[in-house]
Amino acid sequence: MTQPAHLPAGWVFDQRGEGRAVRVSAHVDAGFLVLSTWKSDACVATVRLLPEEAAQLVANIADGLARLTSPPEREAGEDVGQRLAHLEARLAQLEQGDRE
Repeated sequence: MTQPAHLPAGWVFDQRGEGRAVRVSAHVDAGFLVLSTWKSDACVATVRLLPEEAAQLVANIADGLARLTSPPEREAGEDVGQRLAHLEARLAQLEQGDRE
């Protein structure tokens, strides 16, 4: 999804749509970053991060990306149908958590 032209840099939009987004803004004078979570035109949550906390977040994101590029390990005896059922159950859990 591309960013609307009228919005400044620092926005990352959720692929699910519905106006979900994360915004990153630097507050140089105060010495922290703010990550804000948005739904449509409403900010629903914020987190202030000190530089070392932001660096740890970036490291965690890099680790997660590295895991996504590695093929998942399969459990012995697990067939494709079982794997798909497991992934669908996990997705349902994640979607349920998003509604709360």
